[in-house]
Amino acid sequence: MSPRLTPFATPLVALAIALLAGCVALPWQTGKTPDGARAKVAILETTDVHANVLSYDYYKLKPDDSLGYERTATLIRRARAEFPNTLLFDSGDTIQGSVLADYQALVKPVGCDQELAIYRAMDAMGYDGGTAGNHEFNYGLRFLSQVTGTPMNVDGGHTDHCAGPHFPLVLANVYSARDGAPIFKPWTIVSKNIEAYTEDGSRIRVPLRVGIIGFTPPPIMDWDKQNLAGKVSVSGVVEAAHKYLPELQAQHPDLIVAILHGGLDTSPYTPQMENAGWYLAGVPGIDALLLGHSHTEFPGPRYAGMKDVDAHRGFVRNVPAVMGGFFGRDLGVIQLVLNRQQGRWVVDLDNTHSEVRPICPRGSADAVAKKLACVPADPAIAPLVQQAHEAAITYVNTPIGSSTLRMSSYFADEGNMTALAPINAAQADYVRTELPRLHPELADVPVLSAAAAFRTGFGGPDDYTDVAAGPLTLRSAADLYFYPNTLSAVKTDGAGLKAWLEKSAQRFNRIDPAKAGEQALINSHYTGYNFDQIQGGIHYVIDVSKAVGQRITTLTWQGKPVTSDQPFIVVTNNYRASGGGHFPGLDGNNIVLAAPDGTREILVQWLERQKTIGIKNLEPTSWQFAPLKTRGPVVFTGASGKQGVAHDAGLDNIRQLKDHGDGTVTYAIDLSR
Repeated sequence: MSPRLTPFATPLVALAIALLAGCVALPWQTGKTPDGARAKVAILETTDVHANVLSYDYYKLKPDDSLGYERTATLIRRARAEFPNTLLFDSGDTIQGSVLADYQALVKPVGCDQELAIYRAMDAMGYDGGTAGNHEFNYGLRFLSQVTGTPMNVDGGHTDHCAGPHFPLVLANVYSARDGAPIFKPWTIVSKNIEAYTEDGSRIRVPLRVGIIGFTPPPIMDWDKQNLAGKVSVSGVVEAAHKYLPELQAQHPDLIVAILHGGLDTSPYTPQMENAGWYLAGVPGIDALLLGHSHTEFPGPRYAGMKDVDAHRGFVRNVPAVMGGFFGRDLGVIQLVLNRQQGRWVVDLDNTHSEVRPICPRGSADAVAKKLACVPADPAIAPLVQQAHEAAITYVNTPIGSSTLRMSSYFADEGNMTALAPINAAQADYVRTELPRLHPELADVPVLSAAAAFRTGFGGPDDYTDVAAGPLTLRSAADLYFYPNTLSAVKTDGAGLKAWLEKSAQRFNRIDPAKAGEQALINSHYTGYNFDQIQGGIHYVIDVSKAVGQRITTLTWQGKPVTSDQPFIVVTNNYRASGGGHFPGLDGNNIVLAAPDGTREILVQWLERQKTIGIKNLEPTSWQFAPLKTRGPVVFTGASGKQGVAHDAGLDNIRQLKDHGDGTVTYAIDLSR
């Protein structure tokens, strides 16, 4: 017979059971934490998810196991099972960057009472905080204030308390032009109870107060000028840290975590620096640094050799730091060890390190095995966004015309402009119609157009634009024009045009004709979306054997050499026209047309008017490499099995050399042909 419990005994037994389970702390366990105590805390980070909630490619209309927040969620759950003490933060570029995001922002905007799909997914995982990246501002301040649940005292801002994420967003370096106050809280304190151990090995549960402060890239004022000019101001990252860290430190948090949507750059600091993480790490008082924006991983080989950076253990100027990839492909983890000394927690740097955990293994030669080894999707995420996901698919399948040719970016760097020519044609057509109304004095100035391939394999072998011949849908336009930029036109001259093309030509390494070994054609440090290719009756030659700044050896318009003072209008996007990419002569001061329309929408309207596009609608490739005979092969990496695409585009000088077994191959290009 079981002993009978008195009413008084029952809660005592329950307490004993709870204590054994580690669920309840005794009163003396939650008091002052003794010196000599030790704790391990894992700081988990996502960044640059870009609203890729599901493992799905909306351009190809098929699942894609290599990305998706639903798989990052699995890594988060595994990390929490591994570490008893965790904090979870997001470093920004969260709400924009996928068809799903555009659908919820532009096509059928969510209401004040509706939470964005990406935030619903993140709330399911229980975040402790985050910050705003540059792409948070792409849809305007009213949308941003609404979907983050943050009333903003700015022109056009949302003043209601709408549905937003269930975690705090902090941002210290963007201020309202009305009152000078930050548009988000610059900092806040997150409190957690953590498990620690005393010197004698006793387990205790104690509170941990973590201060967080956030920063976004200052160049947002250039990149999103049409959304931000006159409404907000921005300060440098270091200046904002010096301004608000003392306030945060006055609250005596146990740790301070800086959440920066930015990477690492050791160039001389300026308040406009895009990737100021190296300098932010030098501001006293920061215990851990979360990075983003660069779409790469830290710790990682890209940062090996950088001054005062440990690219293996994950330290920047002796501050533990991490940057966890992009599109939901990775989870950043800082494993902090804390020692209690003189009444405060101190980071044990010798036993602390960072790592980036991918959802799929890297470096595997067997693409099939690699795919099978990807972590599974967390089953709790997809049902939260299914309705919006299905609506986005229906939207991108809206027919808009047809094409008689394949438009791809597989060989955009080598001269196949089929994916860029429709953009250039649509942009130029728009400006030739609209500009004379605003500036009759410019009606006779030649209009050129610049476009860059946004998808050139940076994200893997599937990260290319590829629109098949046949019916065109809104999905085709979204594939051709990936970002939600607006259209801008700038006035320049022949000298400015040549400088523009010289900057673009930095996409290529300098090739030595006498070198016997392999030479890489593509400069991996110069991003593909900064390789502008310009059309509109011009033709130019790029000589990759010459030094940077001396590569455009021929430049003509309508068959005649371009003179340095010859006027031109060049159509581009708001990012480039306002200084994005640091092109010479482009700082926003020579914009003659800033369209309210998105470039993608302008492209859609042009495709609808053409009904069927083919060679007759598109200008041929406007440039070529200077003939160059080399002793050794000139090579580049691309998607496997695409040599036929090159051949169909007239690039018969490209041949496949080596299959890497992961969906990529090495191609050789004969520059003498």
